[in-house]
Amino acid sequence: MDLATTFATYSIVWWVVLFTVLPMGVQSHAEAGVKTPGGGDPASPVNPRLGRKFITTTWVSALIYAPFWIAVEFHWISLGMFRDL
Repeated sequence: MDLATTFATYSIVWWVVLFTVLPMGVQSHAEAGVKTPGGGDPASPVNPRLGRKFITTTWVSALIYAPFWIAVEFHWISLGMFRDL
């Protein structure tokens, strides 16, 4: 698997994991009973902790992607197997 394919497949895994991690531990202004600054949406998160979520997304994606990459590199599976799906 070349570098471009590796980057592309890891990016797909990363984005899927990001959208899975984003809602975890989020509390809205309405749930917290805090007034939204500047008349914003009451459903907006109080403290989304995006930096922490990006780091979590990166290591979880690496853990999910590593077995796939190893299987392709050791020729246990090939990317051609997925063409007919």
